[in-house]
Amino acid sequence: MKITVSGKQMTVRPSLKELTEKKLAKFERYFGDDADVQVCYSCRHDLQYIEITIFYGGTIFRSEEGAETFQIAIDEAIDSLERQMRKNKTRLEKRLRTGAFIDTEDELPEDEEGEFRIRVKSFPMKPMSVEEAILQMNLLEHQFFVFRDAETEEPCVVYRRKDGDYGLIREG
Repeated sequence: MKITVSGKQMTVRPSLKELTEKKLAKFERYFGDDADVQVCYSCRHDLQYIEITIFYGGTIFRSEEGAETFQIAIDEAIDSLERQMRKNKTRLEKRLRTGAFIDTEDELPEDEEGEFRIRVKSFPMKPMSVEEAILQMNLLEHQFFVFRDAETEEPCVVYRRKDGDYGLIREG
């Protein structure tokens, strides 16, 4: 696994980086050398946050946790990632492992009044089925997911409804 550790508006201590690499080593049995892991530490609202994103074979595993210390936050994030993998184990085994998303985030500067901050996220959309899109949305723990339909090549959106079911938005 290729692990990249960074800090948002902070410098990550070497001891914290070593702890992070040690804790993430348990995932090598699942991913081997093919996974790209990005870890970002930050401090907000008197809490210390860690965000772990694992890119592997077109699937993204993500966890963001905040706690009083970075050590507690990393333990919670690791537990969250393990739960995601256990919960989706059979579905993940059935999926084809081709392609990968390249996730980039750019922040636009605030407007002149300073009222709005817009986060722009762009990534290449690989064609996938509705079931694959729902799986990816659940792995990311998002409320919606944009994807390209494998049959029609049209952009679509799946989303989680308040009643727990899923919805699909497509052009037409």
